Amino acid sequence: MNPESMDNVFQALASSVRRQILDIVQSRPGCNVSYVCRYFDVSRIAVMKHLNVLENAGLLITEKQGRTRCLYFNAAPIQTIYERWTTEYSSLWAGRLTEFKRQLEEPRKVNRD
Repeated sequence: MNPESMDNVFQALASSVRRQILDIVQSRPGCNVSYVCRYFDVSRIAVMKHLNVLENAGLLITEKQGRTRCLYFNAAPIQTIYERWTTEYSSLWAGRLTEFKRQLEEPRKVNRD
């Protein structure tokens, strides 16, 4: 995933409305735009703008069936970002925590003078 794509995902997720849309679509895969619009007190055009941002970020997949757009959540961009940020650091911290645990469990030498 290139930096611009990552920026698009972060920008899409920055909006609470768009996160709520993703929750709605995730809970009901294949729902249509009208179904999503029921949850918001804004115009259909406003919801469509949010849907376009989510689709451009790759977080929504739309499928046209006649005049209806069916919506599906795509978690792949979030998973890619998660792996990019955690894989690199998880091995580092796993090693450090293992060393810390070893030091804590090591028997202490007591000086008797």
